[in-house]
Amino acid sequence: MRLQVALFIAACVSPAAAIYPDEVNHVDFHHALIGTPSPDSTFFLKPSSASNASLLYTISDQSILGAVNPRDGALIWRKDLSRAGFPTNKGGILRGSDGHNAVVGAAGNYISSWTAQDGKLIWENKFQDGVVADIELLELEEASATSGARDTLALVGSESAGIVRRLDGNTGKTKWESKDTSGDVAFQVSSSPTEVFYISLQSALLKGYKVKVTALDPVNGRQTRQYVLNSENEIATPESVLYVGANVASPLIVWADKTHKTLKVNVIGTKQVQTVNIENTSGQDIRRITVHAPHKLNSLPHFLVHYVTESGAWAEVYHVDLMTSAVTKAYKLPYLQGQSAVATSNIDANVYFTRITDSEATIVSSASHGILGRWNMEAASTERALHAVSEVVSKGKSVAVRAVVLREAGAWELVRNGQTEWTRHEDLIDAVAATWVEQEAQEALAHELEVEGHESLIGAYIHRVKRHIRDLQHLPDWLKELPQRIVSSVLTDEVTNLDNFGVAKPVIVATKSGRLYALNTGKQGAVDWSVQVEETSQWDVKSIVTRPGEATIYASDGSSATVNVSTGEVISRTAPTNVKLQSILSLEDHSVLGINEDGSPATLFDDSIGFLVTTSADGRVLGWSGQDNKSPVWEFVPPSSQKVVHATSRPVHDPIASIGKVLGNRSVLYKYLNPNLALVTAVNEKNNTAGFYLLDGVSGKVLYATTQYGVDPTQPIASVITENWFAYSFFGDVVDESSAKGYQLVISELYESSAPNDRGPLDSAGNFSSLHGSNGDSPPSPHVVSQAFVIPEPISHMAVTQTRQGITTRQLLCTLPESSSIVGIPRPVLDPRRPVDRDPTSSEAEEGLFRYAPFLEFDGRWFLTHVRDVSGIKTVLSQPTLLESTSLVFAFGGDIFGTRATPSQAFDVLGKSFSKLQLVATIVALSIGVAFLAPMVRKKQVNQLWKAV
Repeated sequence: MRLQVALFIAACVSPAAAIYPDEVNHVDFHHALIGTPSPDSTFFLKPSSASNASLLYTISDQSILGAVNPRDGALIWRKDLSRAGFPTNKGGILRGSDGHNAVVGAAGNYISSWTAQDGKLIWENKFQDGVVADIELLELEEASATSGARDTLALVGSESAGIVRRLDGNTGKTKWESKDTSGDVAFQVSSSPTEVFYISLQSALLKGYKVKVTALDPVNGRQTRQYVLNSENEIATPESVLYVGANVASPLIVWADKTHKTLKVNVIGTKQVQTVNIENTSGQDIRRITVHAPHKLNSLPHFLVHYVTESGAWAEVYHVDLMTSAVTKAYKLPYLQGQSAVATSNIDANVYFTRITDSEATIVSSASHGILGRWNMEAASTERALHAVSEVVSKGKSVAVRAVVLREAGAWELVRNGQTEWTRHEDLIDAVAATWVEQEAQEALAHELEVEGHESLIGAYIHRVKRHIRDLQHLPDWLKELPQRIVSSVLTDEVTNLDNFGVAKPVIVATKSGRLYALNTGKQGAVDWSVQVEETSQWDVKSIVTRPGEATIYASDGSSATVNVSTGEVISRTAPTNVKLQSILSLEDHSVLGINEDGSPATLFDDSIGFLVTTSADGRVLGWSGQDNKSPVWEFVPPSSQKVVHATSRPVHDPIASIGKVLGNRSVLYKYLNPNLALVTAVNEKNNTAGFYLLDGVSGKVLYATTQYGVDPTQPIASVITENWFAYSFFGDVVDESSAKGYQLVISELYESSAPNDRGPLDSAGNFSSLHGSNGDSPPSPHVVSQAFVIPEPISHMAVTQTRQGITTRQLLCTLPESSSIVGIPRPVLDPRRPVDRDPTSSEAEEGLFRYAPFLEFDGRWFLTHVRDVSGIKTVLSQPTLLESTSLVFAFGGDIFGTRATPSQAFDVLGKSFSKLQLVATIVALSIGVAFLAPMVRKKQVNQLWKAV
């Protein structure tokens, strides 16, 4: 009986397991990004007192709070605080406490608490009376006497007041608040073992600020005392204050004079300001001063001051006497050439400082200048280190350290004892443009195949024979690599190396910070190289044009830069022009044409380009001809006070495999295939309508128009057009009984006639013209078949998969911002000819049609991103490969994601389940069997002949 049960369970488990093996992390990759980490809100934290394992927490300049595994750099969880209504690129504040499973983050007027291990929301608050200027976690014993969560001190600042609130660690409710209506600038909060301090900046009579400290009772928030520090001659702006300590035995306020000759230190709670002379022996001006101190209540009252010059840096360590509040210099870390960063860490009460330079990493104790550990950097970095955080582990008489360093290029890397363990390129979150790089060998092969496709049968055969003869020059190298290829192909699970078929194309990505990246899609999106092309924070890239061996990046100011796609080396540059460009058009010969903001071409173009369709800033669609570049040939202005918000055309690579659709009864519906189509979207915000217009790009004629009512213009409106169909999505409200409320997806197909086997007015025409029909009239309009679906969430961007010949069924690629995913909807599901309110006939079923359902649920098998949280995607690119079944997909704008899409399955590639090793073993076994049995068979046949005689 037990054996039968075991066999039954095994029979059930085996088929179920076959569902889960997939190609996730094999043919796709995902860079989950959070942005540039904030220096003051990045730290190691042990979320559980029962474990010594730490996680790395930060909040970025994008107001994204996240936890990173320091072992491999993988993102464990993240939360976008900007979704609470705070604008992006404003940063935030993050605080945590060792041994407590909670972190508190704030951005704008929003503050929230999250579980540190898995990122679940504990509580949240939104203040209506100001913006959160600072938060701190109370380390007092009574703050967590009744619960495991630390209470939060929140400083809310507005133009008229500064408010200090103490929030309950479990619920976020306000226990007390203290309001300052003096008009001072709310700056920061701090605490000591017995008091809470509110630090504000008071405007001086002439210029500058005075530092005002208000002591509050931590139990009820009442003011106990107040004093003002005389600092108006040194503090010109709030940024002049270098440091305000919090949650330490002796919190500090540190600033420097304007000439960087002296350092001013005040122990919060005392009125005394100590002056420390800065001993600058480098002979260079000090460019930056940073103060590093521990943030634990039981830490030694030691701190470090880091001085940075143009070409080097040094540091000085100071001790604070808890009895007299005197500040004394303990020792000095020597001046070193090159850039460096300093991080602070604790082991119980002991304080350690880690110094990371271009060539080495050292660690010292705050109590003595003796170096406890020194490690040479595995690879010297050419990028300047902006800041670092570290974690020190004591191993008997020695110590080990791991530090996370933020480089100037936006790379966030973990260095363990001098060796770089992992790197996160957080600057990629600001990607503004990307394109695929055609490798020279692949582009040459594609060109040869294109030539063969346009030759006659005999000519194509002769051309191919000549190509194979030329390829014989590579035969010696191919034979040399053949044994290794055979062994690797048999022993690995890869059925075949598909890199030669164009599935591992590099991608060039440009970011807003003026940096260029090359991502290797064949190696999980690894960064091959990165280079700083422009020194700017607002690089408005309009187009990237690639040629064999190089890529040119064009910006909106008219400037351009050409780089080597293999190394990233900048080959040439062009200076900006005085004209602001709206867009840049890439032409077939790799040249470009700029478009001004008024929609006019920036330079003259000839008839070889053909007709040009542009949009203007005032909401017009214009058509231009090479014969007259000064004025548009035609102009389209949407009616009813609508404003053009988007215009799209067919993709540059959009091959048509069939000119008609074969029906179940073997008749044909001929597709309306016009290469000059443009889909224009216009909205009217006053009466909530949206118009979708299909234009002929040559004549400007409106071939089809439809108006949707009850449209919310604040919601995403996306559209796409390809082959003989187009699609768009929007959020619609109920207008009449026939309308539906919710997110809608509309699909429309274009045919030459509504009747099968009928080409309409084009049936007897020898040629076709967009300007004149077959009888000299205007060109015929298409027959349009449309259908609408209600979808569960909005679509922010649309694209279509592209294959080499267009034979493979297309997928509609939709970006879903609510679920942070990308879905590929199969084209047959969106067929507008699906029968309504009835089952399909046998003829329609043979065609592949099935009953129409108004609600389109996104099938889990359609999600290209699987269970990944691919956030912030703005653009999705598709690229064909030499395999007709496979299309490359690359998404950017927030996270970075890439994959291979096979809408009709991989019909031209052997699957991963195919075992070459098993095939070879089978052939060998059969050969041995044949060799062994052949003599026996021959002997038997001879014996039978003798018996017959």
